[in-house]
Amino acid sequence: MSATGATGSADDITALEIHQWYKRFMREECPSGQLSLYEFKTLLGLHHMDPQAENYVDRVFQTFDSNKDGFIDFLEFIAAINLVIRGKIDQKLKWYFKLYDADGNGCIDKKELSNIFKAVQAINGHTNMTPEEFTNMVFQKIDVNNDGELTLEEFVTGVESDKNLLELISKSFDLSNVLKIIQSGSDTNLNSPESAL
Repeated sequence: MSATGATGSADDITALEIHQWYKRFMREECPSGQLSLYEFKTLLGLHHMDPQAENYVDRVFQTFDSNKDGFIDFLEFIAAINLVIRGKIDQKLKWYFKLYDADGNGCIDKKELSNIFKAVQAINGHTNMTPEEFTNMVFQKIDVNNDGELTLEEFVTGVESDKNLLELISKSFDLSNVLKIIQSGSDTNLNSPESAL
């Protein structure tokens, strides 16, 4: 998928691109039109990981599954592609917040953020800081009322106003590689789409 014009809005994916993704999704990846969690993990080669990494993949799947029916259909798939490759910063931060908020209570606590960072480390295999260091740094910078929880507003406003934190989060949680695998199948030598943020 071309990253040309990828700086536009999340609505600017072309009809041709949708058609190409649809062919790939329906013919090669998911003839039933619905991708289960097992198929999602198979597609990405992410079976038999440690529990932290499994948890992260499960959370990504659940966040893509916007109608919560246990499957990712093509419309949900295209929405995810648009968000990851072309979405605006605030849209992506809201999506990240939803990903981190494991219990769905509208706030992120330190345990939730640390757990998701551990899971990402298990998949990506590289980082310059421990989950505890990452979590403490994020909370120190953006937990403005020091209550040990981040609301959506605190998270989005705090990350947007701190370029270093924005860059760190965008690199740490970049899902463009996930989409690249889906797009290219076993050929992982394609040029990566633009950064997730």
